[in-house]
Amino acid sequence: MSDTAATASPATPPTHPVDVVPPAPKLAALGLQHVLAFYAGAVIVPLLIAGSLGLDEATTIHLINADLLTCGLATLIQAVGVGKHIGVRLPIIQGVTTTAVSPIIAIGMSAGDQPLPTIYGAIIAAGIFTFFAAPVFGRVLKYFPPIVTGTVLLVMGTSLLAVSANDFVNYADGVPAARDLLYGFGTLAIIIVVQRFFRGFLGTLSVLLGLVIGTGVAFVLGDTSFDGVREADAIGMTTPFYFGMPKFDIMAILSLIIVMIITMVETTGDVFATGEIVKKRIKRDDVVRAIRADGLSTTLGGVMNSFPYTCFAQNVGLVRLTGVKSRWVAVSAAGFMIILGLLPKAAAIVAAIPSPVLGGASLALFANVAWAGLQTIAKEDIADGRNAAIVTTALGLAMLVTFKPDVATAFPEWAQIFVSSGMSIGAITAILLNLLFFHVGSQSGDDVSRLDGTGVSLKELNEMDRDSFVGALRPLFNNETWPLEAAWELRPFQDVSQLREAIQVTVLTAPSDQRRALIHDYPAMDELLLADSDTAATISADRGSLALDDLDDVQTQQLIDVSRAYRERFDMPFVAYLDTNDSADRVIDAGVRRLSNSDELEQRVVLSEIIEIANDRFDILLADANPVRAYWDRKFTEVE
Repeated sequence: MSDTAATASPATPPTHPVDVVPPAPKLAALGLQHVLAFYAGAVIVPLLIAGSLGLDEATTIHLINADLLTCGLATLIQAVGVGKHIGVRLPIIQGVTTTAVSPIIAIGMSAGDQPLPTIYGAIIAAGIFTFFAAPVFGRVLKYFPPIVTGTVLLVMGTSLLAVSANDFVNYADGVPAARDLLYGFGTLAIIIVVQRFFRGFLGTLSVLLGLVIGTGVAFVLGDTSFDGVREADAIGMTTPFYFGMPKFDIMAILSLIIVMIITMVETTGDVFATGEIVKKRIKRDDVVRAIRADGLSTTLGGVMNSFPYTCFAQNVGLVRLTGVKSRWVAVSAAGFMIILGLLPKAAAIVAAIPSPVLGGASLALFANVAWAGLQTIAKEDIADGRNAAIVTTALGLAMLVTFKPDVATAFPEWAQIFVSSGMSIGAITAILLNLLFFHVGSQSGDDVSRLDGTGVSLKELNEMDRDSFVGALRPLFNNETWPLEAAWELRPFQDVSQLREAIQVTVLTAPSDQRRALIHDYPAMDELLLADSDTAATISADRGSLALDDLDDVQTQQLIDVSRAYRERFDMPFVAYLDTNDSADRVIDAGVRRLSNSDELEQRVVLSEIIEIANDRFDILLADANPVRAYWDRKFTEVE
């Protein structure tokens, strides 16, 4: 080896798409699109609060400007980060949380003639609490598996659709206004057409194009105007404690702390969803940094006359919709927000977008949030009745509160915060039911159900004699039972995942004659896939291996040839595990590649395939257990 080679530095890893900075024109356009997507949701909070508290127009305008300015600063904190421990550094837009609207209004109405100082005192205290509570929350992440975070995203998306509907459908004389419906449907159609027919950069601007074209048509037809731009002030600057020094009321602080606990769950779901979209693994520290950013931003909001902050779900949907993963797009959006917060005339231009146009665009965004939730839920075993109970109950209650918000008035005042919005009740329900089904009592994943429908607990398995143990787990393998006999020797098992691992280890470490007997106990792929359904059921119980049932004549012959060549090469049946996404071509290609393996390597490969088949059957056998418990245990162990 030469000195040059010996001292050469390792290749620099490629820059992750999250950290790539797009060209300036593209960066500006994508950032503006995020601003337009979030604008209505951002300003609705100060508008609702100002209207409910009877604040004058000048105060309302000031609250909106302060909100937009602080949104920009909060997004910088989250996307760029402050030091090493604040900000998740993902393409996430920060906005005021709608969860806080009802309690803030309640605080303001009980605070007398000067409601805002009491409101901002509670916001500052809740923000400080959130900042310091972030590490504690990070330690209980194991109680927020995909079934919880996915359900939270699902109810967030579906609940937010009510906001879209209110913008989308306006009424004239008691019936929906036809022209407004045309604007809403037209905007949605433009977004779909751009997504379908445009590629590259233009394809990522579907929402922006929908908003611009929809607003342009409305302007031409006289349904919107930009008169507000002329009437607005040129510059509007908010200053710290503009409405007076904050007042700290204990009950007000406690109510907003509850709000921030709920937003921690929302933020966790948004961070995991964004990580999934941008293909960046999320660890405990990422969630802690994101929540710290929420706490710092909320504290800043109280100082700068704004409100509590969290990740904005609709912009998570926009990241998925556009496929643009750079966090610097969020930074660009933050710049526009700060400008809008300082220039009321610029904000007035955005404010001219008709509500039906906003409704059509937000419909696509919020539905994408729900879709992200469904994809997260799909990581769990959707055949597990407990998972079904969690999702359906949380979604049902969320929709109940969304459709009938006045149901909250039936509860005591202290409890209304928990049922004041669909997102709140949905998130709380998902968390509590996950604890009930998977972390309380005997339903925590220790029960095993045989295929014959009878049940046996892990404790009973640990106490069984060898014959009973083998009989309970007999369906995992075809005819050979020595892996189960060897696993019996390793009792007691602390949990189901340890039992699964013990069986896997016995297969891989057994004497060669036993391993070979196990391999020959499985049918070759041509024998299995070309058999009729009745015959296939008698030679293998593998659910995945029955996934291919539409081979054409060429594929059939190729499968036969590969299986024959494999047997001649290795003197073993060509065994492979299939999931429901596998295709005949993938199976055949895998067989061809495996023909070049050494004998020793291929025996390890085929044993790994048999283990995957056993894992598949294990999940069927454990119909009343949590089939992904081991996965989440490993996931959160790795993020210690």
